[in-house]
Amino acid sequence: MLISELAVLRWLHILAMVYWLGGEWGVFQTSRHVVNRALSMEERRRHMETAYRIDILARTGIILLLPLGLHMGYMWGAQPWGQPWLTVMWVVFAGWLTLCWAAFAWRETDRGVRLTVWDERIRYVVIPVLFLSAVSSLLGYGPFNAAVQWFSWKVLIYSLLLVIGLYLRFVMREWTQLFRVLAEGPNPDAETTLEKSLRLGKRLAYLYWAGIASAAFLGSTKFV
Repeated sequence: MLISELAVLRWLHILAMVYWLGGEWGVFQTSRHVVNRALSMEERRRHMETAYRIDILARTGIILLLPLGLHMGYMWGAQPWGQPWLTVMWVVFAGWLTLCWAAFAWRETDRGVRLTVWDERIRYVVIPVLFLSAVSSLLGYGPFNAAVQWFSWKVLIYSLLLVIGLYLRFVMREWTQLFRVLAEGPNPDAETTLEKSLRLGKRLAYLYWAGIASAAFLGSTKFV
């Protein structure tokens, strides 16, 4: 029995979604120990390293979901761009994913911080493009097929989730910088900043998970 291209893409899409949702949960749980003042700095650094290693899988899933979704969208007739546009799209996203992993590889260095900033800047372009495209399509102006509304709704939710994810990227980059400060000795201001960012991150995390579940539900049921 031959396995269809669409079936493989759907399988990869599910894996990317699982790594995204599961990875964010892992980072959420680990981050509580990162800001725990009762732990030694060495122990907190170990938890920080664990958070980064879990988070890179979530970041990979986030990036891969978009090209996988757009590729399947063409096969479903939800979006009009086929070959050679799909080839160009995959090359571009491979570059973005490489940048993301390079930032992870150099995460404890100034180079890693700079690469992370560039990763964030890409999202400044991707988020508004996806958001406006989804809203325009839902209003009947394209570029997505107005008859396949679930696709536009899913893209819209995904763009909003990227906004939350972008803020959480800011948080982790800030943690890297604050840990450099704490390595020089006790610093109450830095500790307070860490704790505040975690409190806000917790509130956003619940919204994040609800949004991911909603996007998955739309993709699975296609009820609109």
